[in-house]
Amino acid sequence: MASITTNAQTYANISMLIGFSVTFCSINKRMKELMIFAVIIAVFGEYLFSIAFGMYTYRLENVPHYIPLGHAIVYVGVLYFSKASAILKNKRKFEYIFTSFIIVYATFYLILKGDVFGFVMTVITLLILYKRPRERLFYLAMYITVVYLEIIGTHYGCWWWPTTAWDIIPFLPSHNPPSGISLFYFALDLGALWLYKKRHPTAWLRMKAIRKVNGIMSNT
Repeated sequence: MASITTNAQTYANISMLIGFSVTFCSINKRMKELMIFAVIIAVFGEYLFSIAFGMYTYRLENVPHYIPLGHAIVYVGVLYFSKASAILKNKRKFEYIFTSFIIVYATFYLILKGDVFGFVMTVITLLILYKRPRERLFYLAMYITVVYLEIIGTHYGCWWWPTTAWDIIPFLPSHNPPSGISLFYFALDLGALWLYKKRHPTAWLRMKAIRKVNGIMSNT
Protein backbone atom coordinates (compact mmCIF):
# COMPACT_ATOMS: atom_id res chain seq x y z
CA MET A 1 0.00 0.00 0.00
CA ALA A 2 2.79 2.42 0.87
CA SER A 3 4.25 2.01 -2.63
CA ILE A 4 1.03 3.09 -4.36
CA THR A 5 -0.38 5.73 -2.00
CA THR A 6 0.81 8.24 0.58
CA ASN A 7 -2.28 7.52 2.70
CA ALA A 8 -1.55 3.86 3.46
CA GLN A 9 -1.62 4.39 7.22
CA THR A 10 -4.95 6.20 6.99
CA TYR A 11 -6.49 3.25 5.16
CA ALA A 12 -5.03 0.88 7.76
CA ASN A 13 -6.51 3.01 10.55
CA ILE A 14 -9.95 2.98 8.90
CA SER A 15 -9.82 -0.78 8.32
CA MET A 16 -8.82 -1.42 11.93
CA LEU A 17 -11.55 0.88 13.23
CA ILE A 18 -14.13 -1.10 11.26
CA GLY A 19 -12.73 -4.40 12.53
CA PHE A 20 -12.62 -3.09 16.08
CA SER A 21 -16.22 -1.88 15.90
CA VAL A 22 -17.50 -5.18 14.51
CA THR A 23 -15.65 -7.13 17.19
CA PHE A 24 -16.77 -4.78 19.97
CA CYS A 25 -20.42 -5.13 18.99
CA SER A 26 -20.14 -8.93 18.91
CA ILE A 27 -18.87 -9.59 22.45
CA ASN A 28 -20.37 -9.54 25.93
CA LYS A 29 -20.27 -6.64 28.38
CA ARG A 30 -17.29 -7.91 30.39
CA MET A 31 -15.22 -8.42 27.25
CA LYS A 32 -16.16 -4.96 26.01
CA GLU A 33 -14.78 -3.43 29.18
CA LEU A 34 -11.58 -5.46 28.93
CA MET A 35 -11.26 -4.39 25.32
CA ILE A 36 -11.56 -0.71 26.26
CA PHE A 37 -9.05 -1.13 29.10
CA ALA A 38 -6.66 -2.86 26.68
CA VAL A 39 -6.87 0.11 24.29
CA ILE A 40 -6.12 2.57 27.12
CA ILE A 41 -3.12 0.58 28.32
CA ALA A 42 -1.89 0.05 24.74
CA VAL A 43 -2.02 3.80 24.00
CA PHE A 44 -0.01 4.55 27.13
CA GLY A 45 2.48 1.75 26.47
CA GLU A 46 3.00 2.56 22.79
CA TYR A 47 3.72 6.24 23.39
CA LEU A 48 5.96 5.43 26.34
CA PHE A 49 8.03 2.68 24.75
CA SER A 50 8.06 3.78 21.10
CA ILE A 51 7.99 7.57 21.23
CA ALA A 52 9.48 8.41 24.64
CA PHE A 53 12.02 5.58 24.98
CA GLY A 54 12.55 4.75 21.29
CA MET A 55 12.60 1.00 21.95
CA TYR A 56 11.11 0.33 18.48
CA THR A 57 10.05 2.52 15.58
CA TYR A 58 7.02 2.69 13.30
CA ARG A 59 7.36 3.46 9.60
CA LEU A 60 6.28 7.10 9.90
CA GLU A 61 7.91 7.46 13.34
CA ASN A 62 4.53 7.95 15.01
CA VAL A 63 2.10 5.61 16.77
CA PRO A 64 -0.51 4.62 14.16
CA HIS A 65 -4.06 4.69 15.47
CA TYR A 66 -4.59 1.10 14.34
CA ILE A 67 -1.98 -0.22 16.77
CA PRO A 68 -3.79 0.22 20.15
CA LEU A 69 -7.04 -0.99 18.57
CA GLY A 70 -5.19 -3.98 17.16
CA HIS A 71 -3.74 -4.81 20.58
CA ALA A 72 -7.26 -4.97 21.99
CA ILE A 73 -8.51 -7.22 19.18
CA VAL A 74 -5.58 -9.59 19.65
CA TYR A 75 -6.16 -9.63 23.41
CA VAL A 76 -9.86 -10.55 23.32
CA GLY A 77 -9.35 -12.86 20.34
CA VAL A 78 -6.78 -14.96 22.18
CA LEU A 79 -8.90 -14.78 25.34
CA TYR A 80 -11.90 -16.24 23.50
CA PHE A 81 -9.71 -18.89 21.86
CA SER A 82 -8.21 -20.03 25.17
CA LYS A 83 -11.68 -20.30 26.76
CA ALA A 84 -13.43 -22.12 23.90
CA SER A 85 -14.84 -25.49 25.01
CA ALA A 86 -13.33 -27.35 22.06
CA ILE A 87 -9.89 -25.98 22.97
CA LEU A 88 -10.25 -26.67 26.70
CA LYS A 89 -11.12 -30.31 26.00
CA ASN A 90 -7.64 -30.69 24.50
CA LYS A 91 -5.89 -28.15 26.72
CA ARG A 92 -2.88 -30.29 27.59
CA LYS A 93 -2.34 -31.27 23.98
CA PHE A 94 -2.45 -27.65 22.80
CA GLU A 95 -0.09 -26.58 25.58
CA TYR A 96 2.40 -29.27 24.56
CA ILE A 97 2.21 -28.38 20.86
CA PHE A 98 2.47 -24.63 21.50
CA THR A 99 5.37 -25.02 23.95
CA SER A 100 7.27 -27.26 21.53
CA PHE A 101 6.77 -24.76 18.70
CA ILE A 102 7.92 -21.85 20.88
CA ILE A 103 11.08 -23.65 21.99
CA VAL A 104 11.98 -24.59 18.42
CA TYR A 105 11.17 -21.12 17.10
CA ALA A 106 13.15 -19.22 19.78
CA THR A 107 16.12 -21.61 19.44
CA PHE A 108 16.06 -21.22 15.65
CA TYR A 109 16.16 -17.43 16.01
CA LEU A 110 18.95 -17.68 18.59
CA ILE A 111 21.19 -19.90 16.47
CA LEU A 112 20.53 -18.54 12.97
CA LYS A 113 19.58 -14.93 13.74
CA GLY A 114 21.65 -14.26 16.85
CA ASP A 115 18.49 -13.27 18.71
CA VAL A 116 19.75 -13.45 22.29
CA PHE A 117 17.25 -10.87 23.49
CA GLY A 118 14.25 -12.77 22.13
CA PHE A 119 15.54 -16.08 23.52
CA VAL A 120 15.98 -14.60 27.00
CA MET A 121 12.43 -13.23 26.96
CA THR A 122 11.14 -16.62 25.77
CA VAL A 123 12.88 -18.41 28.62
CA ILE A 124 11.44 -15.90 31.12
CA THR A 125 7.97 -16.42 29.65
CA LEU A 126 8.16 -20.22 29.92
CA LEU A 127 9.53 -20.05 33.47
CA ILE A 128 6.66 -17.80 34.54
CA LEU A 129 4.08 -20.06 32.88
CA TYR A 130 5.56 -23.17 34.49
CA LYS A 131 4.06 -22.09 37.81
CA ARG A 132 0.89 -20.53 36.35
CA PRO A 133 -1.06 -23.43 34.78
CA ARG A 134 -4.36 -21.53 34.74
CA GLU A 135 -2.98 -18.81 32.45
CA ARG A 136 -0.62 -21.04 30.49
CA LEU A 137 -2.76 -21.75 27.43
CA PHE A 138 -3.70 -18.07 27.05
CA TYR A 139 -0.10 -16.84 27.06
CA LEU A 140 1.22 -19.64 24.87
CA ALA A 141 -1.47 -18.82 22.30
CA MET A 142 -0.65 -15.12 22.70
CA TYR A 143 3.04 -15.82 22.07
CA ILE A 144 2.31 -17.57 18.78
CA THR A 145 -0.19 -14.91 17.68
CA VAL A 146 2.33 -12.15 18.36
CA VAL A 147 5.02 -14.08 16.48
CA TYR A 148 2.81 -14.13 13.39
CA LEU A 149 1.93 -10.44 13.65
CA GLU A 150 5.52 -9.36 14.32
CA ILE A 151 6.90 -11.32 11.37
CA ILE A 152 4.29 -9.82 9.04
CA GLY A 153 4.65 -6.29 10.42
CA THR A 154 8.43 -6.18 10.28
CA HIS A 155 8.59 -7.95 6.91
CA TYR A 156 6.53 -5.18 5.31
CA GLY A 157 8.36 -2.44 7.17
CA CYS A 158 5.38 -1.30 9.27
CA TRP A 159 7.75 -1.15 12.25
CA TRP A 160 11.20 -2.36 13.15
CA TRP A 161 13.28 -3.32 16.18
CA PRO A 162 16.90 -2.25 16.82
CA THR A 163 19.83 -4.65 16.64
CA THR A 164 20.21 -4.82 20.43
CA ALA A 165 17.61 -5.01 23.20
CA TRP A 166 15.60 -1.78 22.86
CA ASP A 167 18.81 -0.18 21.57
CA ILE A 168 19.94 0.32 25.18
CA ILE A 169 21.39 -3.07 26.25
CA PRO A 170 24.38 -3.77 23.97
CA PHE A 171 25.15 -7.25 25.35
CA LEU A 172 21.72 -8.55 24.27
CA PRO A 173 21.72 -8.78 20.44
CA SER A 174 18.22 -8.74 18.97
CA HIS A 175 16.64 -9.77 15.70
CA ASN A 176 13.92 -7.83 13.89
CA PRO A 177 11.56 -8.94 15.42
CA PRO A 178 12.84 -10.49 18.67
CA SER A 179 11.23 -13.88 19.21
CA GLY A 180 9.90 -13.45 22.75
CA ILE A 181 8.47 -9.94 22.57
CA SER A 182 5.04 -11.29 23.56
CA LEU A 183 6.33 -11.12 27.14
CA PHE A 184 5.02 -7.55 27.11
CA TYR A 185 1.49 -8.84 26.66
CA PHE A 186 1.70 -9.97 30.27
CA ALA A 187 1.58 -6.29 31.17
CA LEU A 188 -1.38 -5.68 28.86
CA ASP A 189 -3.36 -8.56 30.35
CA LEU A 190 -2.48 -7.75 33.95
CA GLY A 191 -3.22 -4.07 33.41
CA ALA A 192 -6.63 -4.74 31.85
CA LEU A 193 -7.55 -7.15 34.66
CA TRP A 194 -6.37 -4.66 37.30
CA LEU A 195 -8.60 -1.94 35.86
CA TYR A 196 -11.50 -4.38 35.71
CA LYS A 197 -10.96 -5.36 39.37
CA LYS A 198 -10.92 -1.72 40.42
CA ARG A 199 -14.17 -1.07 38.56
CA HIS A 200 -15.95 -4.26 39.71
CA PRO A 201 -14.46 -5.31 43.08
CA THR A 202 -17.50 -7.34 44.18
CA ALA A 203 -17.72 -9.32 40.93
CA TRP A 204 -13.99 -9.98 41.06
CA LEU A 205 -14.15 -11.34 44.63
CA ARG A 206 -17.08 -13.55 43.62
CA MET A 207 -15.09 -14.94 40.67
CA LYS A 208 -12.08 -15.63 42.92
CA ALA A 209 -14.31 -17.51 45.35
CA ILE A 210 -15.72 -19.63 42.51
CA ARG A 211 -12.22 -20.41 41.28
CA LYS A 212 -11.18 -21.44 44.79
CA VAL A 213 -14.14 -23.80 45.12
CA ASN A 214 -13.48 -25.28 41.69
CA GLY A 215 -9.84 -25.80 42.63
CA ILE A 216 -10.79 -27.62 45.83
CA MET A 217 -13.27 -29.83 43.98
CA SER A 218 -10.74 -30.71 41.28
CA ASN A 219 -8.24 -31.82 43.93
CA THR A 220 -10.68 -34.09 45.76
